[in-house]
Amino acid sequence: MLLRVRVTLPDRPGTLGQVARTMGVSGADIVQVVVLERLGGRAVDDFTVVWPGAARVERLLAGLAAIPGVRVDGVWRAIGAPTTSGQDAELLAQVAANPVDGVATLVDAVPGLLAADWAVAAVVPVDWASRTGAAGEATVGYASWRAPVPPPLPEVTPLRARAISVAAGPHVAVAPFGRAGLVLVAARECAGTPAAAAFHATEVDRLAQLVRAAAVILGDRLDLVGAPPVAARP
Repeated sequence: MLLRVRVTLPDRPGTLGQVARTMGVSGADIVQVVVLERLGGRAVDDFTVVWPGAARVERLLAGLAAIPGVRVDGVWRAIGAPTTSGQDAELLAQVAANPVDGVATLVDAVPGLLAADWAVAAVVPVDWASRTGAAGEATVGYASWRAPVPPPLPEVTPLRARAISVAAGPHVAVAPFGRAGLVLVAARECAGTPAAAAFHATEVDRLAQLVRAAAVILGDRLDLVGAPPVAARP
């Protein structure tokens, strides 16, 4: 199976090689490394690895923990193939080619692009966060195939893109379309040990860019998301 392993490590020569060697000895076959952040002598890297299903992840965690200065921020199962450059452009091309299903296309693709478990496009009231129990008032316009029913959406107003982690809930990244209270929510379930990492700022930015571009492409069609269907005349 594919695993995503997020590691914070010292940004100095040799440390990345130590991490890679430890993963190999533990049984992980590295297929991709993405640098999420490099700041103040520290780096945050996402490793996508092929992991033997029968092997215990604890062996990998113990090996990484033994490397001075290395911290494992999360380990979780990835969906689909590792992301490559050009996938975002290809997705937006698909949205433009079939705008009728544009929101559905975007929502279905986001979990694979961001190593998330599910995604939804939801319409929320502007004062959502200030209402008591308002989470239930969100209207789900489209949900990916693994989304729970109803999805546990965070209580946020659709003003800006952000990452949110709540107690006993999934890690989520939220990005507004900029009209009609429509937001796209991507989620990683964080139950279990080891657990998934929260969404990094670079992942939130990527989601926001996709959503903004899709909003330009789809325009007024976004106002129809979550609207009740119009009954056909007899």
